[in-house]
Amino acid sequence: MKFERSSGLLLHPTSLPSKYGVGDLGDGAYEFIDFLKQTNQKIWQILPLNPPGYGESPYQCFSAFAGNVILISIDKLMLKGLLTKEEIDRIPKFGETEVEFSKVKKFKEELFLKAFSKFDSSNEGELYSEFKEENEYWLDDFCFYMAIKEHFNYIAWNYWDKDIAFRDAEAVKRYRIKLANEIKYQEFLQYIFLQQWNELKKYANKNSVKILGDLPIFVAYDSSDAWVNPELFQLKSDGNPSKVAGVPPDYFSETGQLWGNPHFNWDRMQEDDFLWWRKRFENLLNQVDIIRIDHFRGFEAYWEIDASEKTAIKGKWVKAPGYELFSTIKKYLGELPIIVENLGFITPEVENLKNKFEFPGMKIMQFSFDKKTPKKERPDGYEKHCIAYTGTHDNDTLLGWYKKTIESNNKRVLDVLEKHHGIGKEMSEKEVCWELFETLYKTNASIVVVPMQDILCLDNEGRMNYPSTIGGNWLWRYKSQDLTQEIERKLKNLSNKYNR
Repeated sequence: MKFERSSGLLLHPTSLPSKYGVGDLGDGAYEFIDFLKQTNQKIWQILPLNPPGYGESPYQCFSAFAGNVILISIDKLMLKGLLTKEEIDRIPKFGETEVEFSKVKKFKEELFLKAFSKFDSSNEGELYSEFKEENEYWLDDFCFYMAIKEHFNYIAWNYWDKDIAFRDAEAVKRYRIKLANEIKYQEFLQYIFLQQWNELKKYANKNSVKILGDLPIFVAYDSSDAWVNPELFQLKSDGNPSKVAGVPPDYFSETGQLWGNPHFNWDRMQEDDFLWWRKRFENLLNQVDIIRIDHFRGFEAYWEIDASEKTAIKGKWVKAPGYELFSTIKKYLGELPIIVENLGFITPEVENLKNKFEFPGMKIMQFSFDKKTPKKERPDGYEKHCIAYTGTHDNDTLLGWYKKTIESNNKRVLDVLEKHHGIGKEMSEKEVCWELFETLYKTNASIVVVPMQDILCLDNEGRMNYPSTIGGNWLWRYKSQDLTQEIERKLKNLSNKYNR
C-alpha cells in the first residue's frame, strides 16, 4: 500500500503527562493530539497496546488481543459516574519523568474496584453486547485466564494446579463458578479500556491524525494465547517452551538477543488458514489505522534457540511460511495498511517477501552516516516507499547517539555529517538535533517519524529500552511544559517546508 507524504511522532501512551503516575487515555492524550494537529503532524506511532507481563515490556504480554488497562483514565471514569471526586482526591506523589509501575498499579487497582462495584452493564444498552460480540474470539478466555492468574498470585499458568493449567473440563467448570465475579471484573476493565481508546482514536482521526500501531511477531508463553491454544506453539508437555525466539549477535548485542518467546507451530496454524493470525490483524485494525509489523524478517526465517541456552549465540535459522501467511491474510482481509521492521540481518529472501506484498520498510537515520553505508541507506538515497526514523524505542536517543559518536571520535561518521550535512562540533546540541530533523524531513521517504525524546533533544536519560536487559526499561515520561512554543513553531515549519 502506498502512503501519502507525511510526518509524525513516536510516543507510547504510558509516556504521556498525567497526575496519576503513568500516561493514560485522558486529557494528556487529547492534548498531545492537539499538539500533533497544531504542528501539522499526521502520524502518532505507539508501541503495542497489549497488557505487559514481567518487566513491563509491551513486547511480552499476557495477551496478543487484550488492552493494557493501566492506560484507563481515572478522570474519564469519574465523568462516567463510576468514581466520585472524593474517591480520587488522595493521589500519591508520583514521579513526573518515570513510571513507578508497582505504585501506580496498586493505586489504580483500588479505584478500578470501586468503579466496578458501581458498574451495571445493563445500563450500557447495546454497547456492552456489541463489545462482547465483536471480541468473542479472545475476550472470555483472556478474562478467565487473568482471574485464575490472580487467584494463583500471578505465577505462570503452567505452575497453576495441574487440572486447570491444562484445562481439564471439570476444573474449567469449577473455576468459572468460583471466579465468576473476578471474570466479570476483567471483562469490565477491557470494556472500559476499549471504550476510552475508541473515543481517543476517533478524536485523532477527526483531527487528521492516524494511529500507527505495533504488532509484535511473538507472544509470551505465559499468556492467555498459549494457555488456551498450546497446540499453536512449540511447547513441551509441561507447558514450557521447547524452542525460543531471539536474534543472533548484531549491532545491539554481542551475544544476540534471547527473547524467550515460544516459537509457533506453523504447520498447525496453516491447518485453519492461519485463523489466529487473521483474528490478530482484524483486532488490531479495529484499534489503529496503520500496522507496523515488528521483526518482519522472522516471517521469512526465524532464529531458533534451544530453551536451555543462556544466550542467543547458539541458534539456527528456520524457514517460516511468510508467503503463505500474507497471501492468506490478503485473501481474507484485502490489502492492508502495513509497514514492516526490516532491520538486523536482512537477506535477499526477506527483501523479496517484503517487495512481493509491497510493504514499505524502515530506515534508521542513526545507521545512515558511515562512509561505507550503501547510498540507498543514506538519507539522500532513501526510496519513497519507506518509513524513515531518527531512531526507534530500542536505540540511543539522537543526541545520545551523536555524543557517543563524538566521544568515540568516529571519523567516518563525523566526516560525513560535516561534509554532507553541515554538522560540526561547534554547533549546540539543539542545533545538531534540529539540523538532523531537517535532514530526515527533506528525504524522499513517504513517512518520517521522530521519537518524542528526540524532539525534546534529550540525552540517553530519555531512552525507552535497552535490548537484552531486564529492569529499568519502558519508564520514560515527558512533562506537559516540555512542549514549548519554540518546539511547536519549529516542528510546524519543518512539516510545511517539506510538504509533510
